[in-house]
Amino acid sequence: MRSHILHHTMPAFPGLHAMKTTSQEPPLTSLSHGGGCGCKIAPGLLSEMLKSTMAMPVPDELLVGIGTSDDAAVYQINEHQAIVATTDFFMPIVDDPYAFGRIAATNAISDIYAMGGTPIMALALVGMPINVLSTTTIGSILEGGQSICREAGIPVAGGHSIDSVEAIYGLVVLGLVNPKQVKRNADAKAGDLLILGKPLGVGIYAAALKKGQLADTDYAQMLQTTTSLNKAGSKLGAIDGVHAMTDVTGFGLAGHALEMARAAKLCLKLDWQKVPLLPMAKQHAGAGHVTGASARNWSAYGHELSLDSRLTAVDRALLTDPQTSGGLLVACTPQARAEVFEAFASTGLDAREIGSVTTGSVGVEVMMSEIG
Repeated sequence: MRSHILHHTMPAFPGLHAMKTTSQEPPLTSLSHGGGCGCKIAPGLLSEMLKSTMAMPVPDELLVGIGTSDDAAVYQINEHQAIVATTDFFMPIVDDPYAFGRIAATNAISDIYAMGGTPIMALALVGMPINVLSTTTIGSILEGGQSICREAGIPVAGGHSIDSVEAIYGLVVLGLVNPKQVKRNADAKAGDLLILGKPLGVGIYAAALKKGQLADTDYAQMLQTTTSLNKAGSKLGAIDGVHAMTDVTGFGLAGHALEMARAAKLCLKLDWQKVPLLPMAKQHAGAGHVTGASARNWSAYGHELSLDSRLTAVDRALLTDPQTSGGLLVACTPQARAEVFEAFASTGLDAREIGSVTTGSVGVEVMMSEIG
């Protein structure tokens, strides 16, 4: 099956046929200095880099650009349709090439769902060390990505490939959304509930995996959460009571909540005891299995967070833990709560209510509710 799909995927990427097959290959994660969304440039540095582009003139049809830190660009083409466009790629977070392709594709497509849109097609972005990895390995990465695109109901219509030092894979994804149903960070409203679609801890599990300290059951849980499509986003886009959405990825829950707070000019209050975690996330974090990206995230925005004094260093690591293919963070009215949970459940995701949106100082407040 894999050789059959490899044969069909190769024509979209001229030059891959010429690669040499090696008898012994290094683990994929050994070829990357970072993995998954932990590869993201730290938010503070990224903001500095983007300063010169913020003042660029934009057409009226561009409904969402870079000004509010949303997940994708949105361009209106008529009264009822707008194009949603995004791209996402990174280095391996796991050694299995097929799983790497699936994770990267799930992560990229998520940005369309986070805007309330429906994906329609993808283009593959492929950078591979062609003298190190075999055509079979690279073909398995592409096949993994295609398998997720099939689950999303979209074709991989082409792409681009280069010879690179580190293995890189991802997608450009296009989607459609009704302009009236676009879910921007800036549209969160005071009184909204905050609902999270997936548990935290992927970055911590990845760090444990790289050190050979992740049990098989935990690895299976990591793959399950990182390859579960956020299809609920398309349904959530049609719910009037859903005001804002974002997917929690490389900046961690605290960082992406902060982006929503800044855009909406409101305060997001998170109840830490209600935030879902992968089963062994706290234990692995306590054992020191934390990514470098977590520390960079804290350095970039930690001063803007208001933390309950009872939160520990482990809690802080989880708050800033970079999620690869993380869950949707939804701001919705209390009246829409049941419908939101139904949308998540219908796509196989166990969402949790984790806080609320309030007036007051712009930022993120993390509290711990009373036990008992």
